[in-house]
Amino acid sequence: MRATWKGAISFGLVTIPVQLFTATEEHDIPLRQVHEKDGSRVRLRRVCEAEDVEIPYAEITKGYEAPDGSMIMLSDEDLADLPLPSKRLIDVLAFVDAETIDPLMFSKAYYVGTSDRAAAKPYALLKQALTEAGQIAVTKIAIRSRESLAVLRVHEDTLVLQTCLWPDEVRPAAGVAPEGEVTIRPQELQMARSLMDMLSQDFDLSTLHDDYQEALQQVIEARLQGIELPHEEEAAPTGGKVIDLMAALENSVRAAKESRGERGAAEETEAEVRTLPVRKTAKKAPAKKTAPARKATGSTAAKKAAASPKEAGGKKTTAATKSTAKAAAKKTTAKKSTAKKTTAEKTTKRASA
Repeated sequence: MRATWKGAISFGLVTIPVQLFTATEEHDIPLRQVHEKDGSRVRLRRVCEAEDVEIPYAEITKGYEAPDGSMIMLSDEDLADLPLPSKRLIDVLAFVDAETIDPLMFSKAYYVGTSDRAAAKPYALLKQALTEAGQIAVTKIAIRSRESLAVLRVHEDTLVLQTCLWPDEVRPAAGVAPEGEVTIRPQELQMARSLMDMLSQDFDLSTLHDDYQEALQQVIEARLQGIELPHEEEAAPTGGKVIDLMAALENSVRAAKESRGERGAAEETEAEVRTLPVRKTAKKAPAKKTAPARKATGSTAAKKAAASPKEAGGKKTTAATKSTAKAAAKKTTAKKSTAKKTTAEKTTKRASA
């Protein structure tokens, strides 16, 4: 690989001569802009607005347009002589936990190699210190006339410099997420976790590839050979909204497990999720809907009582009559008991005589 930057890493009084190598590459199929009528190339030409003639690249320089419309010329020498401390130095500012930097800020990655043999020991020292501490180094670096925030981290026994966006270059996410509170049932959360586990089993990131590039290559090959273009069957529409979230989760888990030959396990998972206790929510909407019905029932009962006073009075009279009958029965029982005692006493006296 060809080095894209040479300089040194500096932390404290330790200096490590290093060079950077581009760590990533994109595999795009190059497509040219052509004239549809005859297929000839369409090229972009650099034309001077004042002279209306094409200008060679050697006569082109950079310029800044001032607020009054005037143009300030900046040559390559002006940009190369900028007073930047990070121009040839990766200055370590701090060591922080890896979670401190949001991955949203990461930009381009470079492998960090040494420039000479003397740098091997401090290079290995920094690498091992970062690994054991579980930290990354926050730095600044100037690449191609632009200073960037960057981090140094360890990847597969190699130091990697990852350029980052500045904090003020990351847009806030306010107003993007759905507003309002959403209640998640325990069954839905459990089913979602089951689906996550199923999709994560035997996952190998290295097996993923660009399906678009493969399909594009097939189309190009078909054109070259003069055969019919490949067509993929159109997928059936799935609808725009999920009506039943729980049903969608259950079907997803079932499909994932059946694809692995675990149909019985899918049914057991669904059964376990259905037996989870239902969490009580703070919503009182059902109670509010039931309240008017209860009021109406009470009102109806009152109307019935007012409309049938005789019936109500009859119920009271019957209750009173039953109470009086019970009292009379108790008195009769007491009298019979007293009579029995008297007869027994007379019998005893006669036997004695």
